[in-house]
Amino acid sequence: MSSKPPIAGRQQGGRTRTPQPDYREPRATLRHDGWMANLTVLTRPLYDESLAADILGMSPSTLHWWLEGGDRRGRMYDPVLRPSRTGSKEVTWGELVEARYLLAYRRNLGVKLGNLRAFINVLREELGVPYPLAHARRWVGPDRRLLVSAQFEAELEPELWACYEPSSGLVLLTAPAQSSLERVEFEGDADGVIARLRPAGTESPVVIDPEIRFGSPSVRGIPTETLDEMVRAGDSVEIVASGYDLPLDDVIAALDYERLRRVAA
Repeated sequence: MSSKPPIAGRQQGGRTRTPQPDYREPRATLRHDGWMANLTVLTRPLYDESLAADILGMSPSTLHWWLEGGDRRGRMYDPVLRPSRTGSKEVTWGELVEARYLLAYRRNLGVKLGNLRAFINVLREELGVPYPLAHARRWVGPDRRLLVSAQFEAELEPELWACYEPSSGLVLLTAPAQSSLERVEFEGDADGVIARLRPAGTESPVVIDPEIRFGSPSVRGIPTETLDEMVRAGDSVEIVASGYDLPLDDVIAALDYERLRRVAA
């Protein structure tokens, strides 16, 4: 067991955030609706629902619906991001990653939630993992064909597909899926999982990494929210950059990211 002392709660976006335990040490296996797997980065609880929704730029109530499902007009709906309801208010890294992907499809293309639920369920059952969209081989390996099959089985409209297979036999990603893939980094080989996000694009220093600042958006380990709050409180960009020993461009990138996040919210 670790001998590290407990860390006090920290303020983020006006909310007190209680740090999660350090899951970098080896841990016992975890049952996730029938799967027995080591507790990996994907199943690690990192956020409460409110903080995760803030990072994603979406409504907390919508995120909760995706996580837990529920009753509407006398009809019970299953979760989208979880194999089954857990009652947990914590959001794992895998749930954040998949929520970000689904949000892009919902917000930009208007795909129905039922279609997305069916699409993920097909992949989940076929591959036997709780977060199938967060694994590299679904996107960059031969398992791309499973995405094609899942699209047909979920009856997704062609304009909503993540990939397609032309007469050449090669499975190619569609533009929305390719754009989403370009903003993630995988850990390890083709069997790796999404280890970090680059929400502002690959040219931006802003990253969301579960190993850095409890998964908060940051630049060189400094939360973008902290930098933004200092400037909005009256400090100049130059003073903030100097105080944290950051390049001026990094602080400007953090401010741009936070501004766009507020607009999206």
